[in-house]
Amino acid sequence: MKAFYGDLKLGILGGGQLGRMLIQQAINYNVNIKVLDPDREAPCRKFCDEFVLGSLSDYETVYNFGKKVDMVTIEIEKVNVDALEQLEKEGVLVYPQPRIIRLIQDKGLQKQFFKENDIPTADFQIISSPQQLRESIIRFPYIQKLRRDGYDGKGVYKVVDESYLYKAFTEPSLIEELIDFDKEIAVIVARNEKGDISTFPVAEMEFNPQANLVEFLISPSTLPAQVQAEAEHIAKKIAECLKIVGLLAVEMFLDKRGKILVNEVAPRPHNSGHQTIEGNIVSQFEQHLRAIFNQPLGDTGNINHAVMINLLGETGYQGPAVYKGLEQVLKCKGVYVHLYGKALTKPFRKMGHVTIVDADREKAIEKARYVQATLKVIS
Repeated sequence: MKAFYGDLKLGILGGGQLGRMLIQQAINYNVNIKVLDPDREAPCRKFCDEFVLGSLSDYETVYNFGKKVDMVTIEIEKVNVDALEQLEKEGVLVYPQPRIIRLIQDKGLQKQFFKENDIPTADFQIISSPQQLRESIIRFPYIQKLRRDGYDGKGVYKVVDESYLYKAFTEPSLIEELIDFDKEIAVIVARNEKGDISTFPVAEMEFNPQANLVEFLISPSTLPAQVQAEAEHIAKKIAECLKIVGLLAVEMFLDKRGKILVNEVAPRPHNSGHQTIEGNIVSQFEQHLRAIFNQPLGDTGNINHAVMINLLGETGYQGPAVYKGLEQVLKCKGVYVHLYGKALTKPFRKMGHVTIVDADREKAIEKARYVQATLKVIS
């Protein structure tokens, strides 16, 4: 393989904010970056060495893109896996591996993988028709998820009782037991081709109840040490079972009984790891690069308490983005603002994030609440 810090050309499928932050780290290693995205105004467009406008789901587009790079990675799972499998056969390195992307594109297959490998998860049932849904073995209330194309809270529906069925998805889906949980947590794990594995410390999450998006995240966790150790063990087990090369974000529930249940996984840098840029010795983006280039994995230890807030477009506003309150929050010590370069805002669109770091956990949380109340994305 060409030297990752010199003449190697890395292709990224997807030109959103995850790709943008990955490029910002790749610049430090002098990696040549080529990006494919269907949006001519994608956040990556001004940062990469070459930007290609095209569909991520079209076989020929993805195949031709991949033939002109040495390695392909992703920042979104909704890509043409057939093209990636062919590229892999022809010697192009594809990480995460196409078989893993194919598995994770289908939430039903993902759940079956958990069951087959003794990964703790909520009871579930695969549904292929409205009739099956009406005859389900999972008791009300439960969560229905589309098997494919659900993203950022979309494709998820809470079925409280029989009266909710008329609005349920009719496409292939899965239903799963509604978990009465204390905490939503996440562990990001990395694995390189040598089989080295490393996890980031547990992060605790709070979700926006309307958009079902991560809105507030803090690391390190204050959960009992044995709970954190179990969460990291589960994440490592999944990575080992998959034999993934790259980064894997593992989202979990901690239920009222203290049991950890895996919700979903994502084989790429993830929203639950943004705080690692300022909060940890190595960021999730650098760790992903180290993993796919088969380099030693970095030290994931926390530097400080870090709180991450997603900047979501405010309801009632749609159009050119205006960041109200930016000057006030930038006056605060330990506040780091990341804007994603999206010209237009709309309700709940991810427009950026803010990380707040402090040696005192409670002060970090206090400042984070101030940022949440002050910084608004309007138009």
